[in-house]
Amino acid sequence: MSKWPSLSAMHRSQSELLGPRVALRYPRHGLYHDISWTDYRQQADRAAAGLLQLGVQPGDRVAILAENRFEWLIADHAILSIGAADVPLHAPLAPAQVAYQVGHSESRGIVVSNQEQADKVFEVLDSLPQLEFLVAFESVESRSDRIRVLSWDQLRHGFSGEQLADGLREVRQREAALHSESLATIIYTSGTTGNPKGVMLTHGNLLSNAASTCDISFITTDDTLLSWLPYSHIYARCVDHYLTSIAGVIVALAECVDTLMANLAQTQPHWLTSVPRVYEKVWNSVATLDEETRNAALRCVFGPRVKQLTSGGAPLPRQIAEGFFAAGLPLLEGYGLTESSPVITFNSIEQYRIGSVGKPLHDVEVRIADDGEILTCGPHVMRGYWKNEEATNETIVDGWLKTGDVGYLDDDGFLFITDREKDLFVTSAGKNIAPAELERLLCRDEYIDQAVVYGDGRQFVSALIVPDFARLRSIAADLGVDPSSEDEFLTTPELLTFLGERVETAMQQVSQPERVKKFLVLARPFQVSDGELTATLKVRRRHIITRYEDRLAALYD
Repeated sequence: MSKWPSLSAMHRSQSELLGPRVALRYPRHGLYHDISWTDYRQQADRAAAGLLQLGVQPGDRVAILAENRFEWLIADHAILSIGAADVPLHAPLAPAQVAYQVGHSESRGIVVSNQEQADKVFEVLDSLPQLEFLVAFESVESRSDRIRVLSWDQLRHGFSGEQLADGLREVRQREAALHSESLATIIYTSGTTGNPKGVMLTHGNLLSNAASTCDISFITTDDTLLSWLPYSHIYARCVDHYLTSIAGVIVALAECVDTLMANLAQTQPHWLTSVPRVYEKVWNSVATLDEETRNAALRCVFGPRVKQLTSGGAPLPRQIAEGFFAAGLPLLEGYGLTESSPVITFNSIEQYRIGSVGKPLHDVEVRIADDGEILTCGPHVMRGYWKNEEATNETIVDGWLKTGDVGYLDDDGFLFITDREKDLFVTSAGKNIAPAELERLLCRDEYIDQAVVYGDGRQFVSALIVPDFARLRSIAADLGVDPSSEDEFLTTPELLTFLGERVETAMQQVSQPERVKKFLVLARPFQVSDGELTATLKVRRRHIITRYEDRLAALYD
């Protein structure tokens, strides 16, 4: 049980305790600027008072459509403090996706970052009759007079001193009424088919999960965490945002994933939370070096102060974790999902097992069903899906959340994930195939960057492969050929033969029926903008297969 009744009470308490110490460090025009805990809370209170002026009531929903920036974090606390729930939207969403999530959640208002995001809202405004206002962090030009449009500064300063005093008193009153069962957020899952479901998480869900994760993190108030994962995603929301407030550490914001290496050098963090894709890219850049040189290069990338690195959101290849540990960089993997707030298990620096996703957190129960599915129960389990009782009842049975993942617990209580239950498929010969494991084997090869396995109901297994283009170009030069493409696929025979040999070698670790027999080579990486990757760079297997199924099916002709 948390010592605070709500996330808002926690943040206010920590802000009062830490006062002038640095809470946030954000980049602007190439330089980092600091915000103290006192200023952090004061800005949140002013924004909360502004939302009161707009008529936001307890229980209302307010959407946030913005890239990571310090104002996002302040807006979150402002919305929570007045008893409303926020609806975080992934920044790359298309207008139609924005329309669905804002409309389905019945959000009364939306906070956006800039003109590009505001224009998505204006484009679909006719389908959002319940939307009353838009607040923008940057100056935007309104495309409609149907809703009220305000700047971030207008929201925080658009009232008299007396109105501000009244507003701050009401903010405190609203905040005092919050408790563990109060709805904090509705987060829409990325979804592989159909419309996404809105996961309802309470203050108690998020606070208990952040506190339990903090207990095994060994993070101190002298630490700095570099934050780049999107705050619209539950992992960053819980760990980078709420856990860091509980621990009282400095959160330094990266500009974006493309500047992550430069931001590491600028901020010299003690902590980095990330996803396997980032660690895979770093590893691939040094994998061919001898061990001593590779270890030094890895330490140089992450800086002299790093205590530990954490990974979640997708499977972490074992050899990468082993390589980082060998370099003196503990890379700790955890596991969870949006519906569990999100952390279910995590390795810690004192108790870890490479290849596993760690042990269950305090107050988190895990058991394995008869069919191998991982089930979990505890204060981290969501309230349910927004306006979808049927899906809620299918997912939570007798208090146990069905994760949809398959795995096992070893004798010491470490959890191992073997596959997604819904991703398992069966070949026409009746062989059960776990695609995630085959994809991990393929991506262990230094010339293969990404892979998606296919073959449900087919006579053999095939795959889509994205090569490591830098290494492929080097091989092409050695072979005396130029990579060529037809449509979206590479077709150079010499390169296909070379990659075929790599695939065959990778498949030696599995049985004949499981092996990838044929493959297509994409001429570009999978991309977030095309819906092929989630906001945390996880491959959306079903979406990709649907997109390329005709070409994959042709492999069986």
